[in-house]
Amino acid sequence: MNSRGVGSQLKDSIPIAEFSASGAFGGHDILRRGFTSVKNELLPSHPLELSEKNFQLNQDKMNLSTLRNIQGLHAPLKLQMEFKAAKQIQRLPFLHSSNIALDTLRGNDECIGFEDILNDPSQSEVMGEPHVMVEYKLGLL
Repeated sequence: MNSRGVGSQLKDSIPIAEFSASGAFGGHDILRRGFTSVKNELLPSHPLELSEKNFQLNQDKMNLSTLRNIQGLHAPLKLQMEFKAAKQIQRLPFLHSSNIALDTLRGNDECIGFEDILNDPSQSEVMGEPHVMVEYKLGLL
């Protein structure tokens, strides 16, 4: 998932019983999770699914190897350090972060993609109380 997606917000949010994937009585919630199938858990649903999951990783590896061949070993190492520093920049858990520094390093700042239009975190229904979310992230709860 893209770094700007709802998944990045969900990992920092507090699990609330009425919003969990299981139903109120511990059963499987079909409306939120869909029908269960052993086949879906074992195999990808489409042949291109694995390729699409690893697209950004494969793209980064290809760019770093090309950069190494052109400029030497120092260039990909410097870029990886910049990626690592840009990934550590975060806002408070209840605020959405656009990760503009990471997008600029990857060259995605000038592109309009699928996730820019259909995955708008400001339209997400996941929102918690700010004080509780920060205390949960700091381990005070």
